[in-house]
Amino acid sequence: MAALPERMTAIEIRNPGPPEVLRPALRPLPAPAAGEVLIKVAAAGVNRPDVVQREGNYAPPPGVTDIPGLEVAGEIVALGPEVKRWRLGDRVTALVAGGGYAEYCAAPAPQCLPVPAGLSLMQAAALPETFFTVWSNVFERGHLKPGESFLVHGGSSGIGPAAIQLASRFGARVFATAGSAEKCRVCEALGAEKAIDYRESDFVAVTKELTGRRGLDVILDMVGGDYIPRNVAALAPDGRLVQIAFMRGAKVAEMNFMPVLLKRLTLTGSTLRPRSVDEKAAIAEALEAKVWPLLAAGEIGPVLDRTFPLAEAAAAHARMESSQHIGKIMLAV
Repeated sequence: MAALPERMTAIEIRNPGPPEVLRPALRPLPAPAAGEVLIKVAAAGVNRPDVVQREGNYAPPPGVTDIPGLEVAGEIVALGPEVKRWRLGDRVTALVAGGGYAEYCAAPAPQCLPVPAGLSLMQAAALPETFFTVWSNVFERGHLKPGESFLVHGGSSGIGPAAIQLASRFGARVFATAGSAEKCRVCEALGAEKAIDYRESDFVAVTKELTGRRGLDVILDMVGGDYIPRNVAALAPDGRLVQIAFMRGAKVAEMNFMPVLLKRLTLTGSTLRPRSVDEKAAIAEALEAKVWPLLAAGEIGPVLDRTFPLAEAAAAHARMESSQHIGKIMLAV
């Protein structure tokens, strides 16, 4: 294997602000610590938390690089001490707490997974952030079971397609919200029984009708704000609301919590980035056992929107902020 360079191109956030603050810069090559591998990055995913970090509202955890990027795929080119499973030259995709927008990225070995058979490195790089998030929140926290009804907001976003495919594949009745007729068609093609254009219809009324007035068993929401009381209204008895972001804010002016008692609801949520390596490793093991075979068989797959060169990360962020994308926005390194 060729000698590694001392420096690499990475995307810096010069100052908090609009997409234009993302600039290419030369950085020292990261050295893998104990239990880590160094990946020569072929592709990296762009995610909403990257935008929030760029705006100055989502600082990396202590000790994590300020380079944005939460998921990569590529080839392992160096091994830190105590790495047992992986070898030089292995092609992997990895969930990281930062550093993905770069030519090289250090990743905890337990957070790496093999590239599923039949998928390119670009497709593989679109998997970790979305599939780790969906599995841990919908199935582990939300306890979605076969035959139950499930609603995902933002059905055509990065998270949405993974949630729709997994929930439908594991036997749930799946509904989604999206912001246009085209996006709704994509959701239904992926496996949603009904996609609701939130600009045209009230998702509470529509899902109540579709479930015979019973309501929904599980809702996955990243909108927050005024959606929170509406989600509570849409839930069935013993329903579960799982919150993974608050794009419209984490506060509501006023809310009646009595339905939580009367319907025995569970309100929960999580964020992935600050969780421990051991916690993320457990999610990775579940994914490899239960989801990776479906990817390799072509039964489910990532949905890619548009790919930008690494140096054009600012344009990729502008694309995400436009909300015109369907599926994952990617960086080619």
